[in-house]
Amino acid sequence: MGDIPASEDLDGLKSKALAQIASAVSMDEVETLRVSLLGRKGEITSRLKTLSSFSPQERPAAGAALNAVKNVIEDALAQRASSMKKKEVTERLQQESFDITLPGRPVGDGAFHPIGSVMDELISIFQELGFAVVEGPEIETDEYNFQMLNFPDDHPARDMQDTFYVQNGARLLRTHTSPVQIHAMLKRQPPISVIAPGRVYRCDSDITHSPVFHQLEGFHIAKNVTFGHLKGILELFFHKLYGKHTKLRFRPSFFPFTEPSAEVDVSCQICSGKGCRVCKGSGWLEILGAGMIDPNVLNAVNYDSEKWTGFAFGLGIERIAMRKYGIDDIRLLYENDVKFLSQF
Repeated sequence: MGDIPASEDLDGLKSKALAQIASAVSMDEVETLRVSLLGRKGEITSRLKTLSSFSPQERPAAGAALNAVKNVIEDALAQRASSMKKKEVTERLQQESFDITLPGRPVGDGAFHPIGSVMDELISIFQELGFAVVEGPEIETDEYNFQMLNFPDDHPARDMQDTFYVQNGARLLRTHTSPVQIHAMLKRQPPISVIAPGRVYRCDSDITHSPVFHQLEGFHIAKNVTFGHLKGILELFFHKLYGKHTKLRFRPSFFPFTEPSAEVDVSCQICSGKGCRVCKGSGWLEILGAGMIDPNVLNAVNYDSEKWTGFAFGLGIERIAMRKYGIDDIRLLYENDVKFLSQF
């Protein structure tokens, strides 16, 4: 049988422990005392382990006496630790000094990203020309991204798109914003004039291409629309954007959803038409593709191709931003370099 701890013995243990705690001058000393008293091999812990040797009649009284001392020591350690923390904070604040009369540090003003600025400008111009703005999903089906735009399953133009497929090929990241036009046609009846700005995705990356980039595509459908109307709208648009001195060049081209089709170039502002790596030495920068909407596309959305005709166009926002700001590498627009972006 064990002996019930004498009150004098416990009082002595408590007094000694409290005196040591009161004399501690750092958090390290407080922690050392905690371990020596209450740790796995501490004095209080060791005494608590001896309770099993007491008789059932003696054990409650012995346990109560030891727990009372343990609680007093725990409280003392907690209070001393709190006091030491407050002391450390106070000393640190006393050592720190600052002049409250000094002016605040200047904070630089934010600015619009060049892509966002150009996008807003283009949208504003087309709205002035009577085009409505529509948006659509970035994850599309093959039907909207290709089939309804006159891309059969075996059409070689599909290879030109370098598509990112998701959901095991069931869906894809749109390769152009033309699917938005299909959605708009299915919901509206002509005459209709719409632009669809947004982010698109293709497996392509170099100084003039990015796997993620932005397009603005548009179309106009009404009665007796001709290629001359398309040319007039685009000339008016670029003159508003760059000024009446801007030179444009229309080149025959091919797109599955337009026939006839054309590429539209503007003179390279970076080299003033002399030739550089951006324009590949030609002096011209390809800006957009355009053409008359193929009757197959009109029929796919239940428009009467004998009654309605229209034109469509699509332009790259990054290329226009590069020409506008003299940027010679498209990747600069996506690297989030503050020194670069602060210029705009």
